[in-house]
Amino acid sequence: MKKFFGNMYLIIIMLFLYLPILTLIFLSFNESRSMSVFTRFSLKWYQEMFHSRLILGAIVNTFSIAVLASLIATVIGTLAVLGIESLRPGAQQTLLAVNNIPMLNADIVTGISLMLSFLLFGISLGYMTILFSHVTFCIPYVILSVRPRLNKRTDTLFEAAMDLGASRSYAFRKVVLPELMPGILSGALLSFTMSVDDFVVTHFTRGAGINTISTLIYSEVKIGIRPSLYALSTIIFLIALVALLIVNVNRDKEPKRA
Repeated sequence: MKKFFGNMYLIIIMLFLYLPILTLIFLSFNESRSMSVFTRFSLKWYQEMFHSRLILGAIVNTFSIAVLASLIATVIGTLAVLGIESLRPGAQQTLLAVNNIPMLNADIVTGISLMLSFLLFGISLGYMTILFSHVTFCIPYVILSVRPRLNKRTDTLFEAAMDLGASRSYAFRKVVLPELMPGILSGALLSFTMSVDDFVVTHFTRGAGINTISTLIYSEVKIGIRPSLYALSTIIFLIALVALLIVNVNRDKEPKRA
């Protein structure tokens, strides 16, 4: 009986999480715009999506900003970790505490603060202000991901490489960087996800004529969302699902260590 209720609880949770997504996928193939009546199966909204400059522009903006923001934030965050590690323990703790503030801060406060800063310095809101804002809130996540990889073992290996005659740059590339790589990759992926998912900060720093997927959906809700956005959401979900399946399959194929 306990197992039965446990399985039922799991099924209810899965339905709660995925039923809205399945409903969205179902509606994306409905020829009608109605959300309550399914007329017949159609790819009409997918065709409209691929011919819509507004949607394609939002897609390009969203993913180009996410890629650039994650790359820039990863580089800056990794260098910041190396700099923090060279400081005294007290200074390290202070900087790490400051680093945690953007993650704990409300998105709306961050968005309004960045918008006011841009306007104060006479910077026109647009693509670059979104990119700068995304880099700003992604850096703390990179630092949080990379810093645990930089430990005493890394310092010991670096010093050993130096003792064996390696230059500082060579020892960093061949010893320190491989040790940090799992944290760097985690930080980059987390930054990419945070950037794609962001709405509030983007909304306050985007300016006129610039849309990402989230801001486009928000503007469409005011006038009645078109099913072509259901099609876009379906494609994004399927891409994420396929990527997750590939990662899990490759992980299962890796030989297990004894």
